[in-house]
Amino acid sequence: MSNTIPLHCKDCSVHNRCVLGHLSPDELSVIDSEKGCSVFKKGQVIMPEGSKPSGVFCLHTGKVKFTRLGPEGRDHIIRLGSTGDLLGYRSVLANEALSASIVALEDTHACFIPKSVLFSFIQENAGFSLSLMQQACHDLGESGKMITNLAQKNVRQRLAEVLLMLQAKFGVDENEYLDIQLSREEYSNMVGTATETLIRLLSDFKSEGLIETKVKKIRVKDAVKLANLAQLDQ
Repeated sequence: MSNTIPLHCKDCSVHNRCVLGHLSPDELSVIDSEKGCSVFKKGQVIMPEGSKPSGVFCLHTGKVKFTRLGPEGRDHIIRLGSTGDLLGYRSVLANEALSASIVALEDTHACFIPKSVLFSFIQENAGFSLSLMQQACHDLGESGKMITNLAQKNVRQRLAEVLLMLQAKFGVDENEYLDIQLSREEYSNMVGTATETLIRLLSDFKSEGLIETKVKKIRVKDAVKLANLAQLDQ
């Protein structure tokens, strides 16, 4: 991963892949003068649950997880983020504390944009405001689907859907393994089951020819059967 972040937003390929792509060159220059860029190591908390952010992070490179502490003291992964995502924007817009911690899954570069700058764009740029609203609605819909899945689908179905979701969101590497590496505990947190159960299910999926595993890596071998198992066609 590169050790540098483009000095100017207009020279960064990321802004065209997210809501910032609706900003004018002059507005991007405002971000340049106000932003602060940081490097977060794998496992480092970028924004802690319960804090009230004074701005948002634009994810330049890397992947993150949104984790919420459950009543039993165990973290639950409620969402994943990748390049181009705007982190913490919902809490900033609602003027609320963060409902989840945002943690780096790998070494991550991100640029901090103060909320005063964000609000000025919302007030003055209709295209940016609409894009941000659409993103909020999409994220809300994804959260709703996750709640429904936990309530209505069994653990095999949930695991099948998680694997397909990861492939759709992050793609695959040159060897066709999912281009994201999660621990077995992180998978179990996403699926909503015990780690031991998750490990057994992955072994079952491998025996059934649905996936292939190599240490932490997973390759989807039969997406059609996984989709049928997850009832995605219904």
